[in-house]
Amino acid sequence: MASLKLVYTLTIMMSFLSSALSSWGGGLFPEFYQFSCPQANEIVMSVLEEAIAKDPRMAASLLRLHFHDCFVQGCDASILLDKTSAFKSEKDAGPNKNSIRGFEVIDQIKARLEQVCPHTVSCADILALAARDSTVLSGGPHWEVPLGRRDSKIANLKKANTNIPAPNSTIQNLITLFARQGLSEQDLVALSGAHTIGMARCVSFRQRLYNQNGDNLPDATLEKTYYTGLKTACPRIGGDNNISPLDFTSPVRFDNTYFQLLLWGKGLLNSDEVLLTGKVKKTKELVKSYAENEALFFHHFAKSMVKMGNITPLTGFKGDIRKNCRRLN
Repeated sequence: MASLKLVYTLTIMMSFLSSALSSWGGGLFPEFYQFSCPQANEIVMSVLEEAIAKDPRMAASLLRLHFHDCFVQGCDASILLDKTSAFKSEKDAGPNKNSIRGFEVIDQIKARLEQVCPHTVSCADILALAARDSTVLSGGPHWEVPLGRRDSKIANLKKANTNIPAPNSTIQNLITLFARQGLSEQDLVALSGAHTIGMARCVSFRQRLYNQNGDNLPDATLEKTYYTGLKTACPRIGGDNNISPLDFTSPVRFDNTYFQLLLWGKGLLNSDEVLLTGKVKKTKELVKSYAENEALFFHHFAKSMVKMGNITPLTGFKGDIRKNCRRLN
Protein backbone atom coordinates (compact mmCIF):
# COMPACT_ATOMS: atom_id res chain seq x y z
CA MET A 1 0.00 0.00 0.00
CA ALA A 2 2.81 2.38 0.95
CA SER A 3 4.59 1.74 -2.35
CA LEU A 4 1.35 2.40 -4.27
CA LYS A 5 0.97 5.72 -2.46
CA LEU A 6 4.56 6.63 -3.34
CA VAL A 7 4.01 5.79 -7.02
CA TYR A 8 0.79 7.83 -7.02
CA THR A 9 2.54 10.83 -5.40
CA LEU A 10 5.44 10.65 -7.86
CA THR A 11 3.02 10.42 -10.80
CA ILE A 12 1.18 13.54 -9.59
CA MET A 13 4.48 15.38 -9.13
CA MET A 14 5.75 14.42 -12.59
CA SER A 15 2.46 15.42 -14.17
CA PHE A 16 2.57 18.75 -12.38
CA LEU A 17 6.18 19.40 -13.40
CA SER A 18 5.49 18.41 -17.00
CA SER A 19 2.52 20.77 -17.33
CA ALA A 20 4.44 23.58 -15.64
CA LEU A 21 7.36 23.14 -18.02
CA SER A 22 5.14 23.20 -21.09
CA SER A 23 3.29 26.27 -19.80
CA TRP A 24 6.37 28.38 -19.07
CA GLY A 25 8.92 27.21 -21.63
CA GLY A 26 12.68 27.44 -21.26
CA GLY A 27 12.59 24.94 -18.39
CA LEU A 28 11.64 27.68 -15.90
CA PHE A 29 8.41 27.84 -13.92
CA PRO A 30 7.33 29.52 -10.66
CA GLU A 31 6.66 26.28 -8.74
CA PHE A 32 10.13 24.82 -9.37
CA TYR A 33 10.93 24.63 -5.62
CA GLN A 34 7.43 23.68 -4.48
CA PHE A 35 8.60 20.25 -3.29
CA SER A 36 12.36 20.70 -2.84
CA CYS A 37 12.32 24.03 -0.95
CA PRO A 38 8.79 25.37 -0.36
CA GLN A 39 10.14 28.06 2.01
CA ALA A 40 12.40 29.64 -0.66
CA ASN A 41 10.19 32.65 -1.46
CA GLU A 42 9.52 33.35 2.20
CA ILE A 43 13.23 33.20 3.14
CA VAL A 44 14.24 35.59 0.35
CA MET A 45 11.53 38.08 1.31
CA SER A 46 12.34 37.97 5.04
CA VAL A 47 16.04 38.76 4.46
CA LEU A 48 15.14 41.56 2.04
CA GLU A 49 12.61 43.15 4.38
CA GLU A 50 15.36 43.49 6.96
CA ALA A 51 18.06 44.65 4.53
CA ILE A 52 15.88 47.26 2.77
CA ALA A 53 14.52 48.59 6.07
CA LYS A 54 18.15 49.27 7.08
CA ASP A 55 19.16 50.65 3.67
CA PRO A 56 16.28 51.56 1.30
CA ARG A 57 18.77 52.08 -1.53
CA MET A 58 19.54 48.34 -1.42
CA ALA A 59 16.33 47.60 -3.38
CA ALA A 60 17.66 49.39 -6.47
CA SER A 61 21.08 47.76 -6.07
CA LEU A 62 19.60 44.25 -6.07
CA LEU A 63 17.37 45.01 -9.06
CA ARG A 64 20.46 46.25 -10.93
CA LEU A 65 22.43 43.11 -9.98
CA HIS A 66 19.87 40.91 -11.77
CA PHE A 67 19.91 43.18 -14.85
CA HIS A 68 23.73 43.25 -15.04
CA ASP A 69 23.82 39.48 -14.58
CA CYS A 70 21.32 38.66 -17.33
CA PHE A 71 22.98 40.87 -19.96
CA VAL A 72 26.24 38.90 -19.67
CA GLN A 73 25.95 35.28 -20.92
CA GLY A 74 22.39 35.04 -19.58
CA CYS A 75 20.84 34.92 -16.08
CA ASP A 76 23.39 32.57 -14.52
CA ALA A 77 24.75 34.44 -11.44
CA SER A 78 28.12 34.91 -13.17
CA ILE A 79 28.19 38.47 -11.78
CA LEU A 80 28.51 37.09 -8.24
CA LEU A 81 31.75 35.17 -8.87
CA ASP A 82 34.99 36.54 -7.43
CA LYS A 83 38.06 36.34 -9.69
CA THR A 84 40.09 33.13 -9.78
CA SER A 85 43.23 31.99 -11.58
CA ALA A 86 40.92 30.67 -14.33
CA PHE A 87 38.88 33.81 -15.04
CA LYS A 88 38.47 37.50 -14.21
CA SER A 89 35.45 38.72 -12.26
CA GLU A 90 32.62 40.68 -13.88
CA LYS A 91 32.67 42.82 -10.73
CA ASP A 92 35.76 44.52 -12.22
CA ALA A 93 34.07 45.46 -15.51
CA GLY A 94 33.63 49.17 -16.28
CA PRO A 95 29.84 49.23 -15.71
CA ASN A 96 30.24 47.39 -12.36
CA LYS A 97 33.47 48.53 -10.73
CA ASN A 98 32.93 50.73 -7.65
CA SER A 99 29.19 50.81 -8.29
CA ILE A 100 27.61 47.34 -8.22
CA ARG A 101 26.56 46.37 -4.69
CA GLY A 102 24.31 44.08 -2.66
CA PHE A 103 26.57 41.01 -2.64
CA GLU A 104 26.41 40.66 1.14
CA VAL A 105 22.59 40.52 1.03
CA ILE A 106 22.73 37.74 -1.57
CA ASP A 107 25.25 35.93 0.67
CA GLN A 108 22.85 36.21 3.60
CA ILE A 109 19.92 34.84 1.58
CA LYS A 110 22.07 31.97 0.30
CA ALA A 111 23.29 31.08 3.81
CA ARG A 112 19.71 30.90 5.11
CA LEU A 113 18.59 28.76 2.17
CA GLU A 114 21.56 26.41 2.60
CA GLN A 115 20.54 25.85 6.23
CA VAL A 116 16.97 24.92 5.28
CA CYS A 117 17.38 23.39 1.80
CA PRO A 118 21.04 22.50 1.22
CA HIS A 119 22.35 22.54 -2.36
CA THR A 120 18.91 23.27 -3.83
CA VAL A 121 18.25 26.93 -4.69
CA SER A 122 20.61 28.47 -7.25
CA CYS A 123 22.25 31.86 -6.87
CA ALA A 124 20.76 32.83 -10.27
CA ASP A 125 17.24 32.19 -8.93
CA ILE A 126 18.07 34.15 -5.76
CA LEU A 127 18.97 37.14 -7.95
CA ALA A 128 15.67 36.85 -9.87
CA LEU A 129 13.60 36.59 -6.67
CA ALA A 130 15.54 39.41 -4.98
CA ALA A 131 14.86 41.69 -7.97
CA ARG A 132 11.12 40.98 -7.82
CA ASP A 133 10.86 41.32 -4.03
CA SER A 134 12.94 44.52 -4.02
CA THR A 135 10.48 45.99 -6.52
CA VAL A 136 7.48 44.94 -4.42
CA LEU A 137 9.00 46.25 -1.16
CA SER A 138 9.55 49.62 -2.89
CA GLY A 139 5.88 49.87 -3.88
CA GLY A 140 6.14 48.35 -7.37
CA PRO A 141 4.35 45.48 -9.11
CA HIS A 142 4.43 41.79 -8.19
CA TRP A 143 4.95 39.05 -10.76
CA GLU A 144 5.40 35.29 -10.67
CA VAL A 145 9.11 34.56 -11.12
CA PRO A 146 9.80 31.52 -13.31
CA LEU A 147 12.50 29.48 -11.51
CA GLY A 148 14.89 26.63 -12.22
CA ARG A 149 18.02 28.50 -13.33
CA ARG A 150 21.40 27.00 -12.53
CA ASP A 151 24.68 28.77 -11.83
CA SER A 152 27.47 29.34 -14.30
CA LYS A 153 30.95 27.95 -13.71
CA ILE A 154 32.68 30.91 -15.34
CA ALA A 155 32.45 34.71 -15.48
CA ASN A 156 32.95 36.85 -18.59
CA LEU A 157 34.65 40.21 -18.04
CA LYS A 158 34.77 40.97 -21.77
CA LYS A 159 31.01 40.58 -22.24
CA ALA A 160 30.36 42.59 -19.08
CA ASN A 161 32.33 45.44 -20.65
CA THR A 162 30.53 45.25 -24.00
CA ASN A 163 26.96 44.02 -23.32
CA ILE A 164 25.86 46.25 -20.43
CA PRO A 165 24.55 49.62 -21.73
CA ALA A 166 26.68 52.61 -20.73
CA PRO A 167 25.06 55.63 -19.04
CA ASN A 168 26.02 57.84 -22.00
CA SER A 169 24.45 55.47 -24.55
CA THR A 170 22.57 56.85 -27.54
CA ILE A 171 19.09 55.54 -28.29
CA GLN A 172 20.48 53.40 -31.12
CA ASN A 173 23.13 51.89 -28.80
CA LEU A 174 20.38 50.99 -26.34
CA ILE A 175 18.06 49.49 -28.95
CA THR A 176 20.95 47.41 -30.38
CA LEU A 177 22.13 46.11 -26.99
CA PHE A 178 18.61 45.18 -25.91
CA ALA A 179 17.81 43.54 -29.28
CA ARG A 180 20.96 41.43 -28.87
CA GLN A 181 19.29 39.96 -25.76
CA GLY A 182 15.96 39.42 -27.56
CA LEU A 183 14.39 42.46 -25.90
CA SER A 184 12.18 44.94 -27.77
CA GLU A 185 11.90 48.73 -27.66
CA GLN A 186 8.98 48.31 -25.25
CA ASP A 187 11.18 46.17 -22.98
CA LEU A 188 13.89 48.84 -23.17
CA VAL A 189 11.60 51.66 -21.98
CA ALA A 190 9.77 49.55 -19.39
CA LEU A 191 13.00 48.17 -17.89
CA SER A 192 14.60 51.64 -17.89
CA GLY A 193 11.76 52.51 -15.51
CA ALA A 194 13.74 50.64 -12.84
CA HIS A 195 15.56 53.97 -12.54
CA THR A 196 12.56 55.21 -10.60
CA ILE A 197 14.61 54.00 -7.61
CA GLY A 198 18.32 54.22 -6.86
CA MET A 199 21.29 56.50 -7.36
CA ALA A 200 23.98 57.13 -9.95
CA ARG A 201 27.58 58.26 -9.54
CA CYS A 202 28.77 61.65 -10.76
CA VAL A 203 31.12 59.93 -13.23
CA SER A 204 28.02 58.50 -14.96
CA PHE A 205 26.49 61.88 -15.81
CA ARG A 206 29.36 64.42 -15.70
CA GLN A 207 29.58 64.49 -19.51
CA ARG A 208 26.02 65.88 -19.71
CA LEU A 209 26.90 68.75 -17.41
CA TYR A 210 30.17 69.92 -18.92
CA ASN A 211 30.94 68.42 -22.32
CA GLN A 212 27.98 66.64 -23.87
CA ASN A 213 29.04 66.86 -27.52
CA GLY A 214 32.78 67.46 -27.16
CA ASP A 215 32.23 71.24 -27.25
CA ASN A 216 32.59 72.00 -23.50
CA LEU A 217 28.88 72.76 -23.30
CA PRO A 218 26.12 71.05 -21.24
CA ASP A 219 23.37 68.89 -22.68
CA ALA A 220 20.76 71.35 -23.98
CA THR A 221 17.93 68.97 -23.04
CA LEU A 222 18.64 69.40 -19.29
CA GLU A 223 16.16 71.65 -17.48
CA LYS A 224 18.09 74.69 -16.15
CA THR A 225 17.30 74.51 -12.40
CA TYR A 226 17.92 70.77 -12.37
CA TYR A 227 21.21 71.31 -14.23
CA THR A 228 22.35 73.90 -11.66
CA GLY A 229 21.61 71.52 -8.78
CA LEU A 230 23.49 68.67 -10.45
CA LYS A 231 26.60 70.83 -10.89
CA THR A 232 26.72 71.29 -7.11
CA ALA A 233 26.67 67.51 -6.61
CA CYS A 234 29.03 66.75 -9.49
CA PRO A 235 31.98 69.11 -10.07
CA ARG A 236 33.89 69.24 -13.35
CA ILE A 237 36.91 67.61 -11.67
CA GLY A 238 36.83 65.14 -8.76
CA GLY A 239 33.88 63.73 -6.86
CA ASP A 240 33.50 60.74 -9.20
CA ASN A 241 31.73 58.73 -6.52
CA ASN A 242 29.34 61.50 -5.40
CA ILE A 243 25.84 60.16 -5.91
CA SER A 244 22.58 61.72 -7.10
CA PRO A 245 19.11 60.12 -7.25
CA LEU A 246 17.92 58.86 -10.62
CA ASP A 247 14.44 60.07 -9.64
CA PHE A 248 14.90 62.96 -7.20
CA THR A 249 11.20 63.28 -6.33
CA SER A 250 10.79 59.74 -4.90
CA PRO A 251 14.19 57.96 -4.99
CA VAL A 252 13.16 54.95 -2.88
CA ARG A 253 9.58 54.55 -4.14
CA PHE A 254 8.86 52.49 -7.24
CA ASP A 255 6.41 54.63 -9.24
CA ASN A 256 6.10 56.33 -12.64
CA THR A 257 7.61 59.72 -11.71
CA TYR A 258 10.83 58.74 -13.51
CA PHE A 259 8.92 59.09 -16.80
CA GLN A 260 7.31 62.38 -15.75
CA LEU A 261 10.76 63.76 -14.98
CA LEU A 262 11.97 62.79 -18.46
CA LEU A 263 9.18 64.90 -19.95
CA TRP A 264 10.40 67.86 -17.85
CA GLY A 265 14.06 67.53 -18.91
CA LYS A 266 15.03 66.10 -15.52
CA GLY A 267 16.31 62.66 -16.42
CA LEU A 268 19.71 62.08 -14.81
CA LEU A 269 21.53 59.88 -17.32
CA ASN A 270 21.89 60.40 -21.04
CA SER A 271 20.56 56.86 -21.48
CA ASP A 272 17.39 57.98 -19.66
CA GLU A 273 16.75 61.20 -21.56
CA VAL A 274 17.33 59.71 -25.04
CA LEU A 275 14.27 57.50 -24.57
CA LEU A 276 12.34 60.73 -25.14
CA THR A 277 14.72 62.88 -27.21
CA GLY A 278 16.40 60.20 -29.33
CA LYS A 279 13.98 60.59 -32.26
CA VAL A 280 12.56 57.07 -32.02
CA LYS A 281 8.78 57.31 -32.19
CA LYS A 282 8.05 54.13 -30.22
CA THR A 283 10.25 54.94 -27.20
CA LYS A 284 9.02 58.55 -27.09
CA GLU A 285 5.36 57.43 -27.12
CA LEU A 286 6.01 54.86 -24.37
CA VAL A 287 7.66 57.45 -22.11
CA LYS A 288 4.54 59.64 -22.46
CA SER A 289 2.19 56.68 -21.92
CA TYR A 290 3.99 55.51 -18.77
CA ALA A 291 4.15 59.09 -17.43
CA GLU A 292 0.35 59.26 -17.71
CA ASN A 293 -0.51 55.70 -16.73
CA GLU A 294 1.36 54.07 -13.85
CA ALA A 295 -0.69 50.86 -14.08
CA LEU A 296 0.39 50.40 -17.72
CA PHE A 297 4.05 50.92 -16.74
CA PHE A 298 3.74 48.38 -13.90
CA HIS A 299 2.11 45.83 -16.22
CA HIS A 300 4.77 46.21 -18.93
CA PHE A 301 7.62 46.26 -16.39
CA ALA A 302 6.51 42.96 -14.84
CA LYS A 303 6.21 41.34 -18.30
CA SER A 304 9.64 42.61 -19.35
CA MET A 305 11.26 41.40 -16.12
CA VAL A 306 9.99 37.87 -16.77
CA LYS A 307 11.27 38.11 -20.35
CA MET A 308 14.67 39.42 -19.25
CA GLY A 309 14.91 36.73 -16.56
CA ASN A 310 14.57 34.11 -19.30
CA ILE A 311 17.68 35.19 -21.25
CA THR A 312 19.58 31.93 -21.97
CA PRO A 313 19.29 30.38 -18.49
CA LEU A 314 21.25 27.25 -17.62
CA THR A 315 18.75 24.48 -16.83
CA GLY A 316 18.63 20.73 -16.34
CA PHE A 317 22.14 19.37 -15.83
CA LYS A 318 23.96 22.44 -17.17
CA GLY A 319 25.91 24.62 -14.77
CA ASP A 320 25.78 23.99 -11.05
CA ILE A 321 24.09 24.96 -7.78
CA ARG A 322 26.77 26.92 -5.95
CA LYS A 323 26.97 26.51 -2.18
CA ASN A 324 28.63 29.92 -1.94
CA CYS A 325 27.53 32.41 -4.59
CA ARG A 326 30.98 34.02 -4.77
CA ARG A 327 32.92 30.91 -5.74
CA LEU A 328 32.70 27.58 -7.55
CA ASN A 329 31.95 24.41 -5.58
